[in-house]
Amino acid sequence: MDDVADKDGGQQRHFSDESHSSSLSDCHDYEPQLEFDDTELEQTVGDMEKEDSGEYLESPVSDGTIEENFEEQLGFEEGARKSGAIETGQEIEDFSDISKYEIVEVTGDDKCGRKVIVISACKFPSNKIFDHNKFFRYLMYTLDKYVEIDYSLVYFHFGLSSKNKPPMSWLWQTYKAFDRKYKKNLKALYLVHPTGFIKVLWQLFRPAISVKFGKKVMYVNYLDELKQYLRFDQLYIPQQVIEHDKKILEKNSKLPSSQSSTFHTPLENQQFKVTLQFIKDHNNGDPIPPVVRRCIEYLQSPDVLETEGLFRRSANTRLVKELQIAFNEGQEVNFDKFMDPHLPAVILKLFLRELLEPVLTFDLYGDIIGFQRLPKSEKLEVARVLIIHRLPEDNYEVLKYIVTFLAKVMDRSDLNKMTSSNLAIVFGPNLVWSQNMQATLSSMGPINNFAEYLLAHQEQIFTK
Repeated sequence: MDDVADKDGGQQRHFSDESHSSSLSDCHDYEPQLEFDDTELEQTVGDMEKEDSGEYLESPVSDGTIEENFEEQLGFEEGARKSGAIETGQEIEDFSDISKYEIVEVTGDDKCGRKVIVISACKFPSNKIFDHNKFFRYLMYTLDKYVEIDYSLVYFHFGLSSKNKPPMSWLWQTYKAFDRKYKKNLKALYLVHPTGFIKVLWQLFRPAISVKFGKKVMYVNYLDELKQYLRFDQLYIPQQVIEHDKKILEKNSKLPSSQSSTFHTPLENQQFKVTLQFIKDHNNGDPIPPVVRRCIEYLQSPDVLETEGLFRRSANTRLVKELQIAFNEGQEVNFDKFMDPHLPAVILKLFLRELLEPVLTFDLYGDIIGFQRLPKSEKLEVARVLIIHRLPEDNYEVLKYIVTFLAKVMDRSDLNKMTSSNLAIVFGPNLVWSQNMQATLSSMGPINNFAEYLLAHQEQIFTK
């Protein structure tokens, strides 16, 4: 499913035509200071009109995205995108002065099994001390780790003001520098708390935006609306944005739907949003959940294992929801009739992410975060202690079952392109997360590092 998300449960908001949904500025007075003055807008319009409009015409061999090379204008070194880092001579560019602001975060997967990347405008510092060109290179460096898989982008607009606004010309050149690699696998772009300026900006950029890309973009007026598409409790949301949302709700006397939610007793065969212990108790003592066994039985067939991008792609949202219900009700699920290997791949990832406690448990989170700092000579022994001695027996059996299967996926990496590194990026955040803290970009590296080590050394680790 290439569009934003399933429409069930709420009205879809996208920019495919002229009748846009109303922005927050139409119904309340909490809009920040105007981010850009009219002079800058007029100048940008003039610059756009000077460009050759023929570049943006759609054709049978193009989706309308821009393929030009603007790296030189933005201070790029040739080949920087391919390397995943910006190199000066033999040294990798140090982004610590940019990353410390936490403007960009990666927060696990959405309900369709796609990585979620968050950009928060309120985190931008003053223009007097911030290098926007270097921030762009840092953004590319971050995205390069995830753009080969389907991903969603959340932009929290609140907090952008005249003091921290990037130049309009920078925004325009930045958009043009986003080539097809970054747009192709972006499946949803959520613009949270949009102001009137967002609509103006959309109209300015519209000639360069394909209809296909436009359908991926949605206005989100209230944080509660994100719950239809994202795991809200795992989403990184700055406190300033939360407070701003409360003011909007109070202003418009709108209560979040979550306040009326009630607790539901799990079904006897419930698979999603329960514990491994609950599933074992209702599975004749078998610690391997039926949904995990069924997905892997299908995925490990030779033809499916060779599917390029396995676990990188999303699946039809409606079918995912239907199959979750079927598994929860204890129904037999036959993946053969769907003829889509990405469907069971997404179901498996969703199951892991929706466990009430991760397979690697909350207790091991701190040890996993610190694992990459260990000397190489100590890592194997520490990994064995964590997995064999400290992980509960049932968790060990489930993890071993999954990792043994993923080893088969890696054996076909010449065809499916899923190396231990790529699988770690996909599965790491679904195997462990913190009980008390939201996932952040700083925690993703250590988690993925540990997951990759497990996959690369699984024969040495999973032996009792």
